[in-house]
Amino acid sequence: MVSKQSRSEVRAKKHARLRNRFAGTAERPRLAVFRSNNHMYAQIIDDTVGNTLVAASTMEKAAKAELEKTNDVAAAAYVGTLIAKRALEKGIDTVVFDRGGFIYQGKVQALADAAREAGLKF
Repeated sequence: MVSKQSRSEVRAKKHARLRNRFAGTAERPRLAVFRSNNHMYAQIIDDTVGNTLVAASTMEKAAKAELEKTNDVAAAAYVGTLIAKRALEKGIDTVVFDRGGFIYQGKVQALADAAREAGLKF
């Protein structure tokens, strides 16, 4: 009988392989994206000290009030613009994009495109 890994296990393994290739530094921190069934999360992380510099998600009260749904492409784009604005306020303009093992399409792509349009470079 063929045993098959769950999607979350496969994603975690992909993410671990991706993380071997790059890490966020003080000059160019990592923009980490996580997508659950109900929400989108984005953090900008300096991996040299292990600090989260900026964070945004659809869990925030302002985001919930602004959005009709928290798990669609429009919500992901909102989080992308929000994280970019907060990063630029802190003086962060270039980042390394960490898609978290997710396929670069749909919500993850919408978040990345919105962050680029709002001024982040990656």
